[in-house]
Amino acid sequence: MRTHEAKTHRPLPVPDSISAPYWTAAAEHRLELARCEHCRNFAHPPDSVCPNCGSTDPGFEFVPVSGHGTVRSWTIVRQSFLPGFDDLLPFVLVDVELVEQPELRLIGRLLDSPDADFRIGTPVVAAFEQLTSEVLVPAFEIAS
Repeated sequence: MRTHEAKTHRPLPVPDSISAPYWTAAAEHRLELARCEHCRNFAHPPDSVCPNCGSTDPGFEFVPVSGHGTVRSWTIVRQSFLPGFDDLLPFVLVDVELVEQPELRLIGRLLDSPDADFRIGTPVVAAFEQLTSEVLVPAFEIAS
């Protein structure tokens, strides 16, 4: 997974006790997602109840995932409603289904040009945008 340095002053994630392992892994260039200890399915984002088996004590463990997936949907953002995104306009947000599990989805910025040749079903791979020296945010690139 590659890293891209962002030249913006975007809002930074504020990890909580549930999401902290996700952001710690991202800061180390790893994509890790929560997996339920009962049904062994992934849940993203994790919550107090497993969305797959309904366990109210899912004992989520964060484990590495490949970052490979396919575009399920996408949109081109042409107007920024948050500070720090104006210099990125236009950019593409993709809804990606990861190969590890049906319906395991992440949304992230497509780092390729908005004019890139992609469509629903295009293979992508996770990459990272470096927002600060310590904060990296998962994003995607078209798989070669």
